[in-house]
Amino acid sequence: MLSVTSVIELLGTIAFTIAGAFSAMQKRLDAFGVIVIAFITAIGGGTIRDVLIGYTPVSWMRNLNGPILITVTAVVAILFKRNIKNFKVTLFVFDALGLGLFTLIGLQKGIDAGLKPGICVILGTITGCFGGVLRDILLNNIPLIFRKEIYATACIVGGVVYFALIPFMDPNWAKVIAIAIICSIRILAVRYDLKLPVR
Repeated sequence: MLSVTSVIELLGTIAFTIAGAFSAMQKRLDAFGVIVIAFITAIGGGTIRDVLIGYTPVSWMRNLNGPILITVTAVVAILFKRNIKNFKVTLFVFDALGLGLFTLIGLQKGIDAGLKPGICVILGTITGCFGGVLRDILLNNIPLIFRKEIYATACIVGGVVYFALIPFMDPNWAKVIAIAIICSIRILAVRYDLKLPVR
């Protein structure tokens, strides 16, 4: 039976793979380009995280299930792209979902490595954001994290909420709540055009 962490990692991988694939299709890349961008979006943040904590070879090199899942998901996204009427909405929903899921994956990796809560939140933010950063750079877009949109801030808030909740409830429920908060902050920020101040 899959653990809650395994389910989160599975769903996060699927979400970010689809977000990456649709970003690439918006740029009209060929099938190979779409799969490459989808792969980088799904594993980019986790790869940086693993290198930072000295967990090498990195996660996706240790288990082929991840790369296989990413490839299959990307191919399915390509095949069914005509069934999705609005790429932007699809991309946004899966990006928000992946942001929440991957933040908690990174946070848990930090906990497993025995790191302090603040560092765990940073690792969670890196895991959630930097696959998208690499995706946007390769697609010649300014990464969301470097703009005034509320993106990394959502990860930080979710991470802090998680650590605030675990003394009072089962850690698995704390994970679910933190993921929901991250996704909600991201969605509400876009829905109501909430942005960080710029200089």
